[in-house]
Amino acid sequence: MNVPFLDLRASYLELKDELDEAIARVLDSGWYVLGEEVEAFEIAFADYCGAKHAVGLASGLDALHLGLRAMGIGEGDEVIVPSNAYIATWLGVTQCGAIPVPVEPLPQTHNIDPGRIEAAITPRTRAILALHLYGLPADMEPILEIARRRGLMVMEDAAQAHGARYDDKRIGAHGDVVAWSFYPSKNLGAMGDAGAVTTNDPALAERIRILRNYGSQERYVNRVCGYNSRLDPIQAAVLRVKIPYLDAWNERRAVSASRYAALLSANKTITLPAVPQRCTPAWHLFVIRHPQRGRLQAACAKNGIGTQVHYPIPPHMQEAYGDYGWAPEDFPEARQLASEVMSLPIGPHLSEGAVDHICMTILAELNNP
Repeated sequence: MNVPFLDLRASYLELKDELDEAIARVLDSGWYVLGEEVEAFEIAFADYCGAKHAVGLASGLDALHLGLRAMGIGEGDEVIVPSNAYIATWLGVTQCGAIPVPVEPLPQTHNIDPGRIEAAITPRTRAILALHLYGLPADMEPILEIARRRGLMVMEDAAQAHGARYDDKRIGAHGDVVAWSFYPSKNLGAMGDAGAVTTNDPALAERIRILRNYGSQERYVNRVCGYNSRLDPIQAAVLRVKIPYLDAWNERRAVSASRYAALLSANKTITLPAVPQRCTPAWHLFVIRHPQRGRLQAACAKNGIGTQVHYPIPPHMQEAYGDYGWAPEDFPEARQLASEVMSLPIGPHLSEGAVDHICMTILAELNNP
């Protein structure tokens, strides 16, 4: 059996008629930058997230960057970030001229440890950036409590958390600004790069709308030095089609995750994902840990199974941040996770038979001395 890590074409084929019609509608409209299609998506996505405002942008990285800019983050400010993350989470900070201050994760959830945040705060700290890694919400209540008490802003990186819930409330407006990516592989994925922010703050939403459009609200009148980061109407139309299917697709992911957990629990050397009681994951990724990851990946590849590592190199060890003075051993939790994590196929079109094949392959390898 051949099991790709993710079959993007299957999602297109399921909704082919609706997606083709939506794309044709945009092409026929003659309006190809911003406009009614983007506005309609913004309204629909804000409503889905339980937020008052959504602003469509060109990518998830732009959502992080412009969201932080709108929050007033700038040169020399410090932003608390998770030590284990895709580099985009940190890039959003450094693109503002700000300094990322890494905080280690809870090894059980892989999300930032709220108990370590306060020790990392200095007089230059302006914000906390909470990442919902793999689609599992970070523990927002203590993070928000620290922020309120210390006068800090809170941004959420929800690039992997479309439809996830914390305390039965969808991710989308717990913090001051929530940054989203709609990269094609996301639970709510476009057919190219796309992003957005959601917020309950009308002033922040307005600043981001201005920043995304050259710093202009009125044509040829530029209030600030802005950027060109506008959600494409074709991508907005695609995303509008997919929103009504997102919960059902996430439920299919949850069924696969439950089956993985039930079958793989037979081998106690595998560390399975932990889900705190107050969290409902989006199951963007199903990530296991094992000290012999390379062996498991080789066995999977031999049996036609695609796997990935999210993420093999922590940001503080990347050459891009080589001038910041961090040593490789500075964040041992992030390094340990990076050496052991392995993502198994999961998606709305993964069959039960495929999950069984993957689990039997892994268990057979581990049971073979």
